Amino acid sequence: MKQVFQNFKSGEVSVGDVPPPACKPGGVLVRTSRSLISAGTERGTVSVGQSSMLGKARQRPDLVKQVIDNIRKEGLGATVLKVRTRLESLKPFGYSAAGVVAAVGEGVKDLRVGDRVACAGATYANHAEIIFVPRNLCTPLPDGVSVDDAAYTTIGAIAMQGVRQADSRLGETVVVIGLGLIGQITVQLLHASGCRVVGIDLDPQTVERASVSGAELALHRKDDVERRIDAFTGGVGADAVIITASAKSNDPIELAGRIARLRARVVVVGLVPMDVPRSPYYEKELDVRMSRSYGPGRYDPSYEERGIDYPISYVRWTEGRNMSSFIELLAAKRITMAHLTTHRFALADAIAAYDVVLGKSGDSPCGILLEYSGEPELEERIDHSAATRAPHAGDVGVAFVGAGNFATASLLPPLKRLANVRLTGVATSTGLTARGVADKFDFAFTASGIDQILDDDSTSCVFVATRHNLHHSLAARALGAGKAVFVEKPLALDRDGLREVADAARLSGRQLLTGFNRRFAPLARQIHHRFAKRVGPMMVSFRVNAGFVPREHWTQDPVEGGGRMIGEGCHFVDFVQFMTGATPVRVSASAVRSGNARETDADTLAITLEMSDGSVGSILYVALGDKRLAKERCEVFADGSAAILDDFKSGSVFRDGREEKLKGGAQDKGHASEIASFIEAVRTGGPSPISLESQIATTLTSFAVLDALRTGAPVDLTDELRAFGVASGVA
Repeated sequence: MKQVFQNFKSGEVSVGDVPPPACKPGGVLVRTSRSLISAGTERGTVSVGQSSMLGKARQRPDLVKQVIDNIRKEGLGATVLKVRTRLESLKPFGYSAAGVVAAVGEGVKDLRVGDRVACAGATYANHAEIIFVPRNLCTPLPDGVSVDDAAYTTIGAIAMQGVRQADSRLGETVVVIGLGLIGQITVQLLHASGCRVVGIDLDPQTVERASVSGAELALHRKDDVERRIDAFTGGVGADAVIITASAKSNDPIELAGRIARLRARVVVVGLVPMDVPRSPYYEKELDVRMSRSYGPGRYDPSYEERGIDYPISYVRWTEGRNMSSFIELLAAKRITMAHLTTHRFALADAIAAYDVVLGKSGDSPCGILLEYSGEPELEERIDHSAATRAPHAGDVGVAFVGAGNFATASLLPPLKRLANVRLTGVATSTGLTARGVADKFDFAFTASGIDQILDDDSTSCVFVATRHNLHHSLAARALGAGKAVFVEKPLALDRDGLREVADAARLSGRQLLTGFNRRFAPLARQIHHRFAKRVGPMMVSFRVNAGFVPREHWTQDPVEGGGRMIGEGCHFVDFVQFMTGATPVRVSASAVRSGNARETDADTLAITLEMSDGSVGSILYVALGDKRLAKERCEVFADGSAAILDDFKSGSVFRDGREEKLKGGAQDKGHASEIASFIEAVRTGGPSPISLESQIATTLTSFAVLDALRTGAPVDLTDELRAFGVASGVA
């Protein structure tokens, strides 16, 4: 299928072939009929991409700070690689569309194939022939609403939320500052609700258009605006001011304060500075309100991605209900979008549309519609003729299912450097991501799902780097198809999933490796070697300054991410196994319970692992610290000796009263060595670099930590390990 996208590094806008998205539970696939280019919003997006590196940095100082912090933590080389990967990604455009349902995902009961719908969402309703949209971000269309008008629904919902925040009443005077697309629809909504509307803008054409939209008084900013509004309101001033402008100056917020009446409402919808002048706002006791995009539900993953709606008796107007209300007004002919559509382009001519957006044509655009015709070509596999790595005898064909930030920064670069690897296929949740990864890393083909990868004879192993809830099932399917599997941690989120993937691994006889990379780090290997001949048990203490992750992040969701203990804490359980060469047999855990609604109680933990050889592992996993402190520190004690590993950058061994400094340097957490070891095992038919039993033991121990937190009592793992076929000392 075709999609519009931008190379963020070069700024080039393209229309290219990408695999169609998968139809996931809780949403629908939509065959797009129309999508809307919002000239104001997308002009800014395109401009950022086309600016220089310095220009990008100036426009996103928050990201520059993140880069600086990352250099302190991970070093310059690793940070440069991450930044380069982000810059070379492909960015989708579009967030408002309309079309016909082509497939319905599990759990969606009220939509059917063939239904016409309006769709929203910056990561969903893109300019593409086929889009996947969660149920709460699409709304059905009645027969009387055209797809042309319905394509404006996202913008309409944004405007509607601004009007709701203004709490405007019948007969009130409301001033709209900024008469772009959102401003024009805001004028119409206010007019339809019985308000007297004044519109203000810098562009004469948009001022003229506002009169058609229903503004009783449409003013150019250079007019004597304050006097005209004073006369229009009989000296009272505006009951409400809605700022829909996008501006770098503070003029909109200052003007709003001067033209508003006593105790009026000022609502900020657009992107404007908010240096609120004290005098007019204080003296008039003005009520300043923010309007958050489409309405309640926006930026809430539970609502937008997981389909959990807010009860109507408590939240009357969600973003989905705002969308539906906008459609109802269109159906009743209370509002119209026809006069707002200034340009139309076929999807194939989208580059010309963006020339208009950027002002290269000299036109003054408002609404720009992209039109889609015919049945799109839904190629589930797209071969990339640009792939330069020709097959060689003895190559290991590697495919990826999932290729997000971690995969592109930590897994693919070391794979790309291996001489005996050929990257075959890549499948991701969005076809555009797959296209970008294929272009950057020279994959032979992109695919819409795992089926095309499993059917590929040149693929001998599959890397699974999706969200956590899919790990076990995808790994089991790939093993069942005779492929070796590298699965990023965790291996599974529950015991049933672990049983499924463990059985598949044993039945297939192929290599399975969970991404426990830290045991492959050079410094960790050096310390392990120094204690190889120990006689007595070992004490391993691992402190992790993990940092805060908000409760709403997907990794914290027990269904999708499993929480931080299962999702990341498993790393350190594996590390203790590696250092001791033994298996956890008894687990105790305590958590700091902060009572803070933004935090989860399982984010700051003290874990004790009693090992099968009498060793003890202590893991302090902390989300309460300062990020300037190095993330990880491990201390090892045995036979009168000790060792320290500092953030995988430096290390020392203490023995016989002397300190031996280990060879370190830049931070190396073992990804490259881990991957090289796995590929060599696949190539030669050797065993997995970590035994299946050890991977099972680590995963079961992660589950047991949560059991210990829940019950407040230690958990004995002996019987469960035996039931999963794990003997002691399998690390």
